[in-house]
Amino acid sequence: MTPETIAMILAAVLGAVLLYTFIGFIPGTDETSVLAPVTLAIVLAGAPPEVVLAFFISAVVTLNLMNGIPTALVGLPGGVMSAPLMEHSVLLRRKGLASQTIRKMAVGSTIGTLVSIPLSFALAGLLAPVAEPIKAQAPVILAAGAVLLALLGRNRILALLMIIPMAVLFQALPALYRSAGVIEADDNINISFFLGITVGPMLITLLELLNAERRAALPHGERTAATLLRSGFESQSLMPAHLVSRSEGRWSAAMAALSTPLFVLSPVGLTFLLGEASVARMPQEDRVRRAQRAVTVMSSLTHSTYLAGVIIPLVALGIPISGVSAGPAGPLFNAPPVHDLTSNLHHRLDAPGFIIAVTVGALISVVITYVIAVRWSSQITRFVMRRIPHEAVLALFTSFILLLAYIDAGVPNMFGVLLVGVVCGSLNRLGVSYGVQFMTLYAAPGIITALGALV
Repeated sequence: MTPETIAMILAAVLGAVLLYTFIGFIPGTDETSVLAPVTLAIVLAGAPPEVVLAFFISAVVTLNLMNGIPTALVGLPGGVMSAPLMEHSVLLRRKGLASQTIRKMAVGSTIGTLVSIPLSFALAGLLAPVAEPIKAQAPVILAAGAVLLALLGRNRILALLMIIPMAVLFQALPALYRSAGVIEADDNINISFFLGITVGPMLITLLELLNAERRAALPHGERTAATLLRSGFESQSLMPAHLVSRSEGRWSAAMAALSTPLFVLSPVGLTFLLGEASVARMPQEDRVRRAQRAVTVMSSLTHSTYLAGVIIPLVALGIPISGVSAGPAGPLFNAPPVHDLTSNLHHRLDAPGFIIAVTVGALISVVITYVIAVRWSSQITRFVMRRIPHEAVLALFTSFILLLAYIDAGVPNMFGVLLVGVVCGSLNRLGVSYGVQFMTLYAAPGIITALGALV
């Protein structure tokens, strides 16, 4: 690894920390919609694979911790992964313990990161010897992954029913473009559809503003009040042992280790399930201690589930077989014309390259975000909520996605992405998760080929 590459890695990691620290403090920003487009842009810009991977790992570590801070301070979920922490965080906030909650989240996220990374590499090493037979059955595995994620979702029947219609949509639009001469016969525009899925729920929300009745039903004339406690602005010790109890630390490490082999499952589901399991035997009357352990363990799980879901499929297989690898980490596996499922970061990096990129990205970001969360979370929250409009962030990412759609296949593809976004955003609201939609996108060629064989 050259000095230039090392310098680029450090710059990418610090850039990810800076960008996602502020994005993470904005309530309601979905992880997939803010991670995938920026990662894709870095891939398409031609950055070395080590730089791309280090950036993504740093972004995940930073965003997952920072998303929990608005939850603890003002009772607003920062993102999807912070949703399981809501109930316990709100309880602690009412007790005047918001600043202490954030510090416990910081320690938990550090534990989850440090436990998950070595375990993920170890499991990837165990899986590597059987990787070739698995990859030979990639179409079947991807289709099975879509079915598995559908069965694990909150609207199983609808998710199962929508797999084939979504596959038809994802294959029909490129066929239409080719027949109209918009793209060449060998061009691949799956990445545009990937972005359409990503922006879908946000797009539906924006389009609803065009409906007079729905617009009239929205709150008008009042600002959302958010109270920050004075204790959050006081300097605190950085020693983890002063911030969490031994039992909280042990449970966080144990649950992070347990979640790592379950990387194919939903990160949100695992965070909720294992987090609640960690407090199941505690007395119901001791609500504060239960909530404190829960937020610490769940913060550990938000990191361990995400990191395992990226590292194991990427290092061992090179194909996305988990919700995280098919969704937010999708550009690491498939970003034409730079790489695809047959030639991506899995094929371009050796074991030392993976270890260096992941370790540097994770350690630098976890140290910086830990200090920020413990010392300056209240100050940054006050600045972001007063000075950075949520609408500006949404508009930035929406316009960025439309730009990439235009680059892929011109104006027709902008409307194609709009169609994909409306369909997938509507399905997302009805309970068809991101994971099912992304996995179906990757499985679509195999599904349509299998359907054609039935004719």
